[in-house]
Amino acid sequence: ILATLLAAVGLYGVLAYTVAQRTREIGLRMALGAEPGRVRAMVLKQVGLITAIGGVIGLLAAFALSKIAGTMLFGLQGNDPVAMTAAAVLLGLVALAAGGIPAMKAARVDPMKALRYE
Repeated sequence: ILATLLAAVGLYGVLAYTVAQRTREIGLRMALGAEPGRVRAMVLKQVGLITAIGGVIGLLAAFALSKIAGTMLFGLQGNDPVAMTAAAVLLGLVALAAGGIPAMKAARVDPMKALRYE
């Protein structure tokens, strides 16, 4: 649970920094008529991409290391597809929740303040 919490905080930090760096771009998009939902979707798309890449790498590493873990576990299987799928889904949901806060902030950017930013 602690590792998941730390991962969520780290992902939130990265996305909050990214949104802060892109404030002018987001403000310009909003000034040109982009709807808040589209801006939110833009940030959540980035979250999804980061999560998918990390998930694929994590699942490949987990399946590779499951053979080693299987030799250390007595009477248990090292690669349980149900457990791995449940963990991947849970971590994906946590990542989307962590990315939702910066996405909401990006959707509420005031175009005039963003264009004067920096």
